[in-house]
Amino acid sequence: MHRLLMLGLVLVALSIGMQAQYSNPQSGMASGQSQNMAGTKTVEGCLHGSNGSYTLTAKDGTMYQLSGDTAKLAEHVGHEVQITGMTSGSSADSTAGAASGGTQQETLEVKSMKHIAKTCKAAMSQ
Repeated sequence: MHRLLMLGLVLVALSIGMQAQYSNPQSGMASGQSQNMAGTKTVEGCLHGSNGSYTLTAKDGTMYQLSGDTAKLAEHVGHEVQITGMTSGSSADSTAGAASGGTQQETLEVKSMKHIAKTCKAAMSQ
């Protein structure tokens, strides 16, 4: 009986710890981007595209080609969204390119999407 109780308490503690780890992935990030220790990146920006080909323009001007689970994105084109997933490409290069006015593009494999607003902020639609 005591073993079952301890096992239950350990499982609850682990699940609370996991929840706390992902509760606020953007704290302290001014650019609308964040990356946790597992390599998952969360980017907030304006969604563009059609016919299964979508891009996300972040607040800092970085463009992401979206791949993976894009089936539910069509209804959010032109909206401000938050996409979480794995990136490929050099984020240092894309940050430098965006700062110098160039357009760099990374690939962001969509794992989850959160709707933020029905319109994009003017700064994101550059």
